[in-house]
Amino acid sequence: MSRKGHKMKIAVYGYGTVARGFIDILKSYSGGNFELLKIVVKDRDKKRDIKPPLLCFEKDDILRDKDINLVIELIDDADDAYDIVVSAMRAGKNVISANKKMIAGKQEELIKISENNNVSFLYDASVGGGIAIIRNLEDSYSDENIKQLGGILNASSNYILSQMHNTGVEYSEALKVATEKGFAESNPALDVEGIDSKYKLVILVLHAFGLPVDPDDIFTWGISNIIKQDIRFAKKKGSKIKLIASAEINQSGKLVLSVMPHFITLSSLLYSVEDESNGIIGRSVFLGEQFFYGKGAGGYPTGASVFTDLDAISNGHVYKYKKYRKGNFPDYTKDHLLEVYLRSPAGSKKVMIKFISVSESWSDNEYDYIIAVTNLKDLYNKREELKEKEYFLAVTSQV
Repeated sequence: MSRKGHKMKIAVYGYGTVARGFIDILKSYSGGNFELLKIVVKDRDKKRDIKPPLLCFEKDDILRDKDINLVIELIDDADDAYDIVVSAMRAGKNVISANKKMIAGKQEELIKISENNNVSFLYDASVGGGIAIIRNLEDSYSDENIKQLGGILNASSNYILSQMHNTGVEYSEALKVATEKGFAESNPALDVEGIDSKYKLVILVLHAFGLPVDPDDIFTWGISNIIKQDIRFAKKKGSKIKLIASAEINQSGKLVLSVMPHFITLSSLLYSVEDESNGIIGRSVFLGEQFFYGKGAGGYPTGASVFTDLDAISNGHVYKYKKYRKGNFPDYTKDHLLEVYLRSPAGSKKVMIKFISVSESWSDNEYDYIIAVTNLKDLYNKREELKEKEYFLAVTSQV
């Protein structure tokens, strides 16, 4: 753990969009407490605007360098990120990471390793771009009874849905533009299938409710099957379709988690969250409803979160994980009713989802449509079968 005021000598792993954004921000900083010593990359042949000795190719050299006391991991590969983060902490170095897949899958282990080696491990940049939602949960909600937390956590999917709703373009065209603008992950399926949002939700749940959750234990449904007909129907209902990561305490006091498209009405603050922006709504007993909004992607917004973590570590900051350490977190359940919109190819064999009640159903020459109440548990149990079909599924309301 860094002593307050101790000079931070930094090595950055990766030189992608976020890393370059962070380095630009670092260069603009007028203080003298931070020094960038190394930038570590894997590809020796790629042309870059940096040169040795700042540029480095051997990751282990950083771990052996006793002058370096802070490692910033900003790469895509979760396995490589895990190796870098763990090795750095075991070498007594503080660590900042933005790799949500790695963090979500290894939360408890990473907490223990950071504690055992008396180092800080911060990752505000992993969720919400420049919103700093994790810091807010740690500082303002650590003793607060949160009832609901969720919203739009993926910039690429939100950009796609915004373009489809506002300009009428097809999904494929909107995805192409999102990729060209750099909002999408290197593998866009992580964005559009809700996987990126799921990892972020897992991270938030640990800080908001104290509960460690296996990412594979969350029902996740993305937007890759969405078409213009779905957008038109949402408009007819006065709604926009948004990909929502949701955590809420139900009437039985149990925690319900999901990542799914939702029909969002004008009465919701999320209705106006457009393009690459993220929006998160928190509801708690004493603070009531609060809304967190900002850019969810891009080098500067996410790089700014990395810089905020850097400044926090230089002042001796660590995550406290108060709710997790107390161990009095809520039970997790999938036994939860919700109303859904389901579109399937006309005349296709229905997936064996149990519909408790049906409010609307109709067909056209291409598709069958139904709005009905089902159980989240049934959707989860049928998730593999559902993925094999050309269905689009969205939540219309909670029951």
